[in-house]
Amino acid sequence: QVHVVESGGGLVQAGGSLRLSCVASGSIIRISTMGWYRQAPGKQRDLVAAITSVGSTNYADSVKGRFTISRDNAKNTVYLQMNSLKPEDTAVYYCNVKDIVSRTFWGQGTQVTVSS
Repeated sequence: QVHVVESGGGLVQAGGSLRLSCVASGSIIRISTMGWYRQAPGKQRDLVAAITSVGSTNYADSVKGRFTISRDNAKNTVYLQMNSLKPEDTAVYYCNVKDIVSRTFWGQGTQVTVSS
């Protein structure tokens, strides 16, 4: 069994910063890609950022220049540093973990609320 646990969400004013963390544990062979998705009420879940095992990154256009994804392979952990937050960043943020045999695992989500 694989567990994916996010932390670090909360309430912040516009222009502020938050750092999300996600740890994967359990019967996971080897992680390939780790990423963050978000889902606002009434909307679909969209990719925010992703990072491969060798550090290649991919960002949604809406967060480029404001968010930074990083990971610690030894700890099976991925981070999302979010700066210059906007009210439209308000959503539940989900951690996504893919292993080398293409299994996908999701965390339970962490709420990020940005007030104007």
